Amino acid sequence: MKKIHVSLVIPVYNEATILERNVKKAIKSIEKITNEYEIIIAEDGSDDGSDLIASRLAKPNKKIIHLHSDKRLGKGLALSKAFKTSRGQILAFLDADLSADLSYLKEMTKKIELGYDFVIGSRYIKGSKTKRKFIRNSSSLLYNWLCRNIFSLDIHDFQCGFKAFKRDSLLKIIDCAESKDWFWDTEILIKGSKKGYKIVEIPIEWADREESKIKLYRMELLCY
Repeated sequence: MKKIHVSLVIPVYNEATILERNVKKAIKSIEKITNEYEIIIAEDGSDDGSDLIASRLAKPNKKIIHLHSDKRLGKGLALSKAFKTSRGQILAFLDADLSADLSYLKEMTKKIELGYDFVIGSRYIKGSKTKRKFIRNSSSLLYNWLCRNIFSLDIHDFQCGFKAFKRDSLLKIIDCAESKDWFWDTEILIKGSKKGYKIVEIPIEWADREESKIKLYRMELLCY
């Protein structure tokens, strides 16, 4: 079996209006990096037809894998399940709304190849370009400031939905994560740091999409 270079996971919950379009965009971006890839649609108990779209996309294309859950697992558990079934040497995920500019995936994979364990797409370091509503941006900055100081980590964007990992490094700690939902990103970074992993942030371009599932009244606002 041909070695898989990159496994790209897209966590999905009720994204029927954008799923097909954005999976096709992801394919175009990843094929600029490598032909040895798989895209895993981690579809998490959707009830809007996203499951049917994901299944239809995967059926004719062996590089697309649809992981379905009958009930909602939460983002963290859905990602863990997908990564543990993946075959890539470099593991990555991005939000289904493609708020992050996918062109930065190439730089992420290069950083992993250079020896980094985790690569974070960052919206809050020099060189990043971010378009966000004031309240969401302010709350996210506050969350990241608190995490940076509480856990004494030199990380500026714990929760950006665009990260890459060295396979062996992530799988060594993935079952240690207790969070099943939004805190998963932060917890994985904390545990990786305690293990002495090499973690780097790269500046990216980010623009919040109107179709984002994160609502202003939900707890995720603070971390996202």
